[in-house]
Amino acid sequence: MPDRAKILLVDDREENLIALEAILSSLDVVAVRARSGEEALKALLSIEFALILLDVRMPGMDGFETAAHIKRRERTRNIPIIFLTVVDSAPDYAFRGYAAGAVDYLTKPFDPWVLRAKVSVFVELYNMNRRLAEQASLLRERLSVELTDGTAAEVLPELSRRLTAVEDELSRVVELAEKSNGGAPLSDLSERLLHLRAGFDALS
Repeated sequence: MPDRAKILLVDDREENLIALEAILSSLDVVAVRARSGEEALKALLSIEFALILLDVRMPGMDGFETAAHIKRRERTRNIPIIFLTVVDSAPDYAFRGYAAGAVDYLTKPFDPWVLRAKVSVFVELYNMNRRLAEQASLLRERLSVELTDGTAAEVLPELSRRLTAVEDELSRVVELAEKSNGGAPLSDLSERLLHLRAGFDALS
């Protein structure tokens, strides 16, 4: 897949953005900066992101308000959000973060390895979702072809190989999620894969 996954980094402090970019530099992702909630919402209008790392404490529109806007938009509501904040934040920040739609919550200073591991899981999920969508589209096209025209026999082995590759990759991502304790939302992806396999079996 030629396009690298994009991660939106939202923080009002330049040094924090630089630190995040350094932590993620070993991953095959594109980091996009936003210095405010308003700037983040603007970036989300034109760029597709795999994940958002969102600082809670920002002047003006804070992280909670920014997340609320993101979750209200049809186009962006399913983008995972990991909240980042300092360790001495209000005790209800974690609860408010999850209530706002965050998939995870990390306090600063955080372990760079932990952050990279969590980001890796969500990037893997994002890339797999894109591949799964491509395979589903291809399968739908083939399902519309008359099985009597002779082309199905040539296409089915290739479809089977692709689907098996996706199933193998899902197993690997499940292992990554368990190791990182990220609680990644794998159930929806697993269900979609099961539907795709059922459609292929019906075609076969």
